[in-house]
Amino acid sequence: MISMAYGFAKISINALMRPAFDAGTALTRLDERIARSPVGQGWIERSHFSDACASLWMDGELVHLEDLVLHDATRDIRTPTHELTIARDVLRTRRRIVAQPPGWAFSADGIRSLRKTSEIGSGGGDEATAADAIRPAVANDPQGEGDVADDVENLPGVDYAAIDALLARSDAAIKRAKKRGRAPADPLVYDLDWDEDARLDEWRSVLRQVEHLPAVLQAVVALDAWHELSVLQHAPWLGRLFCASILRQAGITSGAHLAAINIGLKTISVDRRRHRDRETRLLAIAHGLLAAAEIGMKEHDRLSLAKTMMDRKLEGRRTSSKLPELVELVMARPLVSAGMAARTLDVTPQAARRIVLELGLREMTGRGRFRAWGVI
Repeated sequence: MISMAYGFAKISINALMRPAFDAGTALTRLDERIARSPVGQGWIERSHFSDACASLWMDGELVHLEDLVLHDATRDIRTPTHELTIARDVLRTRRRIVAQPPGWAFSADGIRSLRKTSEIGSGGGDEATAADAIRPAVANDPQGEGDVADDVENLPGVDYAAIDALLARSDAAIKRAKKRGRAPADPLVYDLDWDEDARLDEWRSVLRQVEHLPAVLQAVVALDAWHELSVLQHAPWLGRLFCASILRQAGITSGAHLAAINIGLKTISVDRRRHRDRETRLLAIAHGLLAAAEIGMKEHDRLSLAKTMMDRKLEGRRTSSKLPELVELVMARPLVSAGMAARTLDVTPQAARRIVLELGLREMTGRGRFRAWGVI
């Protein structure tokens, strides 16, 4: 049962108007800059990864950006941790929301689908794929860059029986998810007295009460209500994506841009974000949205400068040079490994490493093997 309802009537809106207006203006300005920028798509891709890592940080877990990039590219250098799996779910959920119409996240189908995603991801088991079972074999790659052949039949150390069992569990999980009724919760993992449906209904009633307010204020109140009601036991990160979806539905961010609010909330002290006083918490969220816009603008300017500097290195190059393609790849991805570059440029990993050195990229992982590079 819900311990207490979220009292919207007790909120003082006057104190929130100015920071909410500033945050909305900054987010709109950032979105307009991204929409017209030659590095806009690369910025959006980076924001997905960075916000996923920041989301785990908000929940008290640490996931490194390079680990998430390699995990997303199925080039793990070690067995993925539970936290890394959740970060991947956040990343994929962001991409899924952006791929849908702006109002999809709050539709009946959208909420049901996103809840199932959070349930599967939080379990850390059935959501795994056969590729997750194969990835540890990448550590045996003699090239040291995680480049495995597409044909995995001859990979050493792969337990195919385990892969078959994993696929069977995945099929069973998909069948359960397609059933109209929800599977009974495991009492060792879930609190059986935690009525998520009732909490979700209460949260949606809060959304209906604030629908007359400006979009930023709606997002601020919705996020605070999500945390106060503790809607989902194991997926607090989903509420922050709903908050960003409110801004997208209102047109403050464009169809392809989902605000990276976790990055901004990281800059706000935990004492303010979890303060007992509701007005203090709401102001903290509003300031976090403003910080997200300011950080996003600085990151865009950094990428634009890096693109200009790399374009200068292309002057006088032969038309057959692979450097222009590498520049496009580097600007589109937060990190680039030799394997990624080799596949994109259609060259050997050794040639890819040589071209990377010509471009003057910075090695981001600090490792002797399984290295990855990014813009300075």
